[in-house]
Amino acid sequence: MAKATFGAGCFWGVEEIFRKIPGVTHTTVGYTGGSKVNPTYEDVCTNRTGHAEVVDIDFDPDEISYLELLKVFFDNHNPTTLNQQGPDIGTQYRSVVFYHTEDQKKQAEQMKNELNQSGKFRNSIVTEITVADAYYPAEEYHQRYLQKRGVDSCHI
Repeated sequence: MAKATFGAGCFWGVEEIFRKIPGVTHTTVGYTGGSKVNPTYEDVCTNRTGHAEVVDIDFDPDEISYLELLKVFFDNHNPTTLNQQGPDIGTQYRSVVFYHTEDQKKQAEQMKNELNQSGKFRNSIVTEITVADAYYPAEEYHQRYLQKRGVDSCHI
């Protein structure tokens, strides 16, 4: 098994997209990239902890590659808006790849560069690519939030 961690706005919709992909064995939503130990949703929403809302993904690299997950990531949010996805505004909603290996870092940087050069987006991609650090699972009521409510997607 391998791990991937992405922030692409509100984690409810991001999790729903990734958990349905063959080869993804487990997803958890949570917080990473900030300074507070064991932050709560309320802490992160203050926009003062530095954490991003993320989906932490366990996947089988024999079934799906990290590159394929990166493609899903970039195809399912707007990586050109700084600290915003749709109506959600704040650093916790930033576009960010938290890499777990140097190979993941290289793949993410290469895809970002290729997408910037491709003209697919009118504006430059602002997605951060940074090393994964302490990860804190979100409260249970956030896990599989949309599935629990019988909803397929958020506003992304």
